[in-house]
Amino acid sequence: MLNELRPVEGARKSRKRLGRGPGSGTGKTAGKGNKGQLARSGGGPRPGFEGGQLPFFQRLPKRGFNNVNRKEYTVVNLSDLNIFNDGEVVTPEVLIARNVIKKLLSGVKVLANGTLEKKLTVKANHFSKAAEAAIISAGGTVEVI
Repeated sequence: MLNELRPVEGARKSRKRLGRGPGSGTGKTAGKGNKGQLARSGGGPRPGFEGGQLPFFQRLPKRGFNNVNRKEYTVVNLSDLNIFNDGEVVTPEVLIARNVIKKLLSGVKVLANGTLEKKLTVKANHFSKAAEAAIISAGGTVEVI
């Protein structure tokens, strides 16, 4: 029964009670030894410190540039748009609702992979030139949000 569930014997270990007398095994210096940097409160070197040796992250070669303002678009191919009916308006919200895309990043970009057999009004943030031409040639319209 659910109300009789208990942890397996030895699965839960009681915490060390530090500085509670010599009988506890961790009295006086509380398992920290005598004096030194590691015995002090808040003591110890910072994370990544290697005793004065040049730290690993500084030894690694650095290359390139990471643009913090980079926009990453969710890609939709023309072949993905064939699930819609003629004359339908396709927006990013509709694409999410119909499970064509899972999540919206900085917007939607339509690419020209595959062929489009439907006459659609497609609203997206970006279109490749070939995708734009394919949508218009299929009788649809393109609208940049």
